[in-house]
Amino acid sequence: MEFKNTLYEKKEGIATVIINRPKALNALNEETLLEISSRIADAKQDENVKVIIITGAGDRAFCAGADLNMMKGATAYKGMRLSQIGQKVTREIEDIGKPVIAVINGYALGGGLELAMACDLRIAAENAQMGQPEVNVGLIPGWGGTQRLPRFVGKGKAKEMIFTGKRIDAKTAEQIMLVNLVVPLEQLKSAAKELAQDLMNKPPIALQLTKQLINNSTETDLKIGLTNEAEAFGVLSSTEDFKEGVSAFLEKRKPQYQGK
Repeated sequence: MEFKNTLYEKKEGIATVIINRPKALNALNEETLLEISSRIADAKQDENVKVIIITGAGDRAFCAGADLNMMKGATAYKGMRLSQIGQKVTREIEDIGKPVIAVINGYALGGGLELAMACDLRIAAENAQMGQPEVNVGLIPGWGGTQRLPRFVGKGKAKEMIFTGKRIDAKTAEQIMLVNLVVPLEQLKSAAKELAQDLMNKPPIALQLTKQLINNSTETDLKIGLTNEAEAFGVLSSTEDFKEGVSAFLEKRKPQYQGK
């Protein structure tokens, strides 16, 4: 695949995917979505990659949403297909067994916010603005917004955001738990790196199973969820990482986890 719209870096266990269409405020067209999908697939299979960061080029936008040029002359079939492509990418991000951090360096609107919500954690710059403005052009969120946003902020707030299409600032997003941390723009990269390095020092199998359990918790009966949790607890109890964690705790040293 020829990569025109994304940049990709792997360094010290961190894979960074950068949406690189700054003149278009990093809007997503079909080609960009496919590039992101390919980058995520690479990070998934690379054992040296422990954490993934997704961000946008420049300091104006994480991603301003779907490129509406894709929708010119749209038919019902074409519209559904574009929705399915975006949903596929967000599911790939959500399902990968490694932590994914969205570093929101400006606008995260429409598909951009949907992309961020598929990540595990979200760090936003103080100047960031978020929203689902699709109603303003006669559409609805099509890449998971109607499903993920209520899970973050509740049905009432999600309806308000989607019905009105209004933007919220980063501090409001933090207050309603849509983002985990807000920092000044000039501190955004360092804060993201610090969080990524912290996660890299955690046992990867424990993170993978925790991610899976939490992601499934909203769709799983409580009793079944607790059974799944107990099974995962049992699996982790037999790992080399658990033995290393206990030994390090007793010996008052930092653990060295191997993912085994």
